[in-house]
Amino acid sequence: MRQRLGYARRCSIYLLPAPLSLSVIIITRNEAGNLAACLDSVAFADEVIVLDAGSTDGTPDLARALGATVHGTSDWPGFGPQKNRALALASQAWVLSLDADERVTPELAEQILAAMGRDSAQAYDIPRLTQFCGRWIHHCGWTPDLVLRLFRRESARFSDDLVHERVVLLQGRKAQLQGRLLHFSYPTPTHYWRKLERYSQAWACQRHLAGQRTTMWRAALAGVVAFTRSYVFRLGFLDGAMGFAVCAMQAQAAFGKYFALYCLNQKHDHSTNSTGP
Repeated sequence: MRQRLGYARRCSIYLLPAPLSLSVIIITRNEAGNLAACLDSVAFADEVIVLDAGSTDGTPDLARALGATVHGTSDWPGFGPQKNRALALASQAWVLSLDADERVTPELAEQILAAMGRDSAQAYDIPRLTQFCGRWIHHCGWTPDLVLRLFRRESARFSDDLVHERVVLLQGRKAQLQGRLLHFSYPTPTHYWRKLERYSQAWACQRHLAGQRTTMWRAALAGVVAFTRSYVFRLGFLDGAMGFAVCAMQAQAAFGKYFALYCLNQKHDHSTNSTGP
């Protein structure tokens, strides 16, 4: 990756004295539209590992053409386990975990390289700024959005959650970088609804397997609380019309995941009653 002329070289961060020892890991499935910009933003890394889960849009070939090392899996164990698979493929001392719809800014790239040259922390939170339908969202609980993404390889792993996985620090301490990670997650409302459906089902399945139960009233209350918290207490109204849209969709997301869990509970109860004595 160091030989590529891209984003990082244009920002002159190769002039920094810290030695490069960084693996970038990205899990993908049909991310051809996002991947090129993502990889260009991390051209300063020693290696980029792309772990693909059955893409049909040419994502693996594109990743190889852009200099990444590509691996594939035939199954989908969930976000946490899949990211741990990608982590196991990394070979460098430091790891930066990205999603294909994220971009490292020049400022953040410089801070990453500087952090790698220090011994003050084993992991770093990074503030993330998310775009919704072409508008940067600065409130609604989306900002500040601190995500732990940079860490020493032996010091952390991902949780085994099927969705909403997180990096678990196993040893040492963490600090915070100031440069922003840009998140282009929702270019259209359709992207949001697709992700909402996928995440809601995964969340509900995980909670149902853990024995959690809910009611329709709990689902309705979750939606009301989510909107009030995001729009009023987290100042979503300051983001104007798009802020209202984000908060309304967050309410739908909160209702949807509990409704999906409710339906799984009902299905299980019906199945148990049908097969009982």
